[in-house]
Amino acid sequence: MGATTTITEESLRDAVEDLARQDRDIAIALKAVGPPPLRYRPPGFETLLRIIVAQQVSLASAAAIWGRLEVACPSLDAESVLTLDEDALRACGFSRQKAKYGLSLAELVASGRLDLAAIDRLEDEEAIARLTEVKGLGRWSAEVYLLFSHGRPDVFPAADVGLMIGAQRLKRLDARPNAEALGELAEGWRPLRAVAARMLWHCRGVSALPES
Repeated sequence: MGATTTITEESLRDAVEDLARQDRDIAIALKAVGPPPLRYRPPGFETLLRIIVAQQVSLASAAAIWGRLEVACPSLDAESVLTLDEDALRACGFSRQKAKYGLSLAELVASGRLDLAAIDRLEDEEAIARLTEVKGLGRWSAEVYLLFSHGRPDVFPAADVGLMIGAQRLKRLDARPNAEALGELAEGWRPLRAVAARMLWHCRGVSALPES
């Protein structure tokens, strides 16, 4: 699949059913818990900033920080964020490092040095390489952005702990796989690894799936 192929609300169910025909465990999970949600986030500066905020903190903490940021800066575009300084972001709950990352991202986007619209025209690895040039955006962040905001069908953030937990549930593993083992497991889901990722996240909260 090329960079222009995207997973949409309409195509997600068909894609999951395609995987279910190939993988018995996904078929069992699909029957037990139903199809996963799309969890779409609009592409652009705001979503990338959200990803930076969410790194290495709980969902509740990230939501609280984001809520304070929305009060301090109601228009969350790059230009508006640049009207804040590092201390203002720290008052919202940003760590010193994340404040620097957020302002750097805003400056790159506002100046046009980071063309987010051009990301959509790049193949997966090219897009990941471009995004990870930005301070504060590692491979996991780039993969999550491409998966949720661009609907890339075959991006798979193997370092995601939620996916590791979901894979342990789905495959009934004795131990949680590490990123390397999960990446190897995901090879069997090409070219729909991003769809499989959604299914793994969907299974994360399930204590046990039926055997058949």
